[in-house]
Amino acid sequence: MKDFMELAQSRYSVRKFDKRPIEGEKLEKILEAGRIAPTACNYQPQRIYLLQSEDAMSKINAVCRCIYGAPTCIVVAYDENRGAKGTEELAYEGFNFAEMDATIVCTHMMLEAWDLGIGSCWVGAFQRKRVHDILGLPANETVCALLPIGYPAEESKPSNNHYSLRDPMETVSIL
Repeated sequence: MKDFMELAQSRYSVRKFDKRPIEGEKLEKILEAGRIAPTACNYQPQRIYLLQSEDAMSKINAVCRCIYGAPTCIVVAYDENRGAKGTEELAYEGFNFAEMDATIVCTHMMLEAWDLGIGSCWVGAFQRKRVHDILGLPANETVCALLPIGYPAEESKPSNNHYSLRDPMETVSIL
């Protein structure tokens, strides 16, 4: 494992993948990183769908232009009924933590993939209902992210904005 700061700084959104399949043991590690991610009250509302078959990848490519030729796509969803609910004393009265929990899970998988040499691109540019419907998900589940993953193509590189648009540390206020 790399130093975490090195890992976080080197990771970028891969938008061009080669066609090599991801080895099973690496996929297991990526999924395990999501499984052990923290969730509110440990309710684990996340639902993970691993798309690998030609049929599944064809379906997701038909409804999302941002899969970038990845051989695999992780669909991150959450069960709306399993999320921890905020209370008045927690300052989140009525808030359902399910989507927040699912995005934490997605982050863990994204970083584990990068540590294994596998690129990803967090995709939020899709129509939830269309993805939900083509995958035939239960009514109580909501898709919150797509994570196409695979080995970066040889010519893959960070976008021009990857490093230049970072706000300075002065955005942190110490009280």
